[in-house]
Amino acid sequence: MTDTAVDSLVISEVAIERGGREVVHGVDLVVPPGEITALLGPNGAGKSSLVLALSGVIPVARGSVAVEGTVVTGRKPSAVRGAGLATVPEGHRVLKDMTVDDNLRVSSFLLPSRERAAAIERVHDLFAELGPLGGRLAGSLSGGQQQMLALGQALVARPRYLVIDEMSLGLAPIIVRRLVPALRSIAADGVGVLLIEQFTQLALDLATTAYAMAQGRIVVEAPAAELKAAPERLEQAYRLA
Repeated sequence: MTDTAVDSLVISEVAIERGGREVVHGVDLVVPPGEITALLGPNGAGKSSLVLALSGVIPVARGSVAVEGTVVTGRKPSAVRGAGLATVPEGHRVLKDMTVDDNLRVSSFLLPSRERAAAIERVHDLFAELGPLGGRLAGSLSGGQQQMLALGQALVARPRYLVIDEMSLGLAPIIVRRLVPALRSIAADGVGVLLIEQFTQLALDLATTAYAMAQGRIVVEAPAAELKAAPERLEQAYRLA
């Protein structure tokens, strides 16, 4: 195993089946610590299926997922999170009938009790808007506030790697701009981030490396700056897939 494999989130030859057919075919992808890695692709490319498999919600048919050398393939979602890999699914999924504070407390259950308060405080540092809303039901928050809380739920477990599926989906541009510095701060803390994003320009602005999927396969892997300078490479790859 290479040093990169030991020090990264490594997805190796992963295939996923849904509804009796294979929808993701032999995906290889590496997410280094302290960097944002983008995963792009059209609707139906298989990106969300990959996210669900990484989190342990659906099984991996073939291949493996390893967190810094520890294979997490086939583990339950709680065990995947315990190994250092947290996922933020698309759709601002929070516990709507619980308060903001209780959402964060519940999500910190994997931490030793002495560390929970500091982890929640870090979330408040990133998303100051959540502090005054601690006693409100999560379901009463705006879409942007719910996305901040969903990110906070993942971060409060202090993951080494964070997978974010469609961070900007359904949000106003001003809210998305508010989330960008938080994402950069998360990576600066050493967390490896895999960002699945519908807005290609946003993802390429944030990422160091970018992958693109089409029809269940990785069709492009390149430095994000190169793809930003030559967007036609993505368009061509999607057409040829």
